[in-house]
Amino acid sequence: MSNLQLPKWRFIDESMTAKNRSALESFAMDDTLCHLVGQKMSIPTVRTWVHDETIVLGIQDHRLPHIDEALPVLQEAGFKTIVRNSGGLAVVLDEGVLNISIVLSEQEGSIDIPEGYEAMVEFVRMLFPEVADQIEAYEIVGSYCPGTYDLSIGGRKFAGISQRRLRQGVAVQVYLCVEGSGSERARLIRDLYEIGLQGKQTKFSYPDIRPEVMASLSELMNEPLTVGDVGIRVQLLLRALSTEEVQIGGFTPEEMEHYLFYLNRVVERNQKMLARG
Repeated sequence: MSNLQLPKWRFIDESMTAKNRSALESFAMDDTLCHLVGQKMSIPTVRTWVHDETIVLGIQDHRLPHIDEALPVLQEAGFKTIVRNSGGLAVVLDEGVLNISIVLSEQEGSIDIPEGYEAMVEFVRMLFPEVADQIEAYEIVGSYCPGTYDLSIGGRKFAGISQRRLRQGVAVQVYLCVEGSGSERARLIRDLYEIGLQGKQTKFSYPDIRPEVMASLSELMNEPLTVGDVGIRVQLLLRALSTEEVQIGGFTPEEMEHYLFYLNRVVERNQKMLARG
């Protein structure tokens, strides 16, 4: 049975409400959901979220030899920057990028890492049945934050998948470039690495960004798809995957206490990491 075909799903939509908040809050949200779902304090959950212009840097990005010269260039382009305390490299968030988190529990049985990734690939294919057979999962060389489970159509990447594991909960996250220009986003990250490296040799190998290998879904599907359209598709898909009514809504007061704990932890870790340089 698919990990996605479940009796009941919970849906938390933050595609509008999270826009002006720091992306650090989204990391805290997913940590909280890992705890709640992993410990059976909540049913399996899907969360959608959008943040205004933000570049989320990985730890290795923050170690670029000329990072202090690169960050002002991103800020001049209108982007905030934050550093996430986990694996992966820089990604772009903006109003045309929809992030989806699927949070599952390992209490009934472990979900290995490939299985978590495959669940998200399956979910995305179900979201876009008209191009499902064209969506491939393999590393797109020249993309930003490259990985084995890059999602592409015709060799052009529109999504990347990551995972977070905590307290027997597994959060599988995807960023979907829905609207706008995928290559424009890639140029921002190319600038980050060109200015941040300035030709210096480093122990860590940073990607050589080729903007033409990235695109948005609206570009690839040749239709004016919006983040709102995809949000509706997510809700309809969850209804189809559930045998009971989908539970919709944010955190209860008790769950908010857990969230405040994880938010404080995320912010403190971020400050310590930035202080270490």
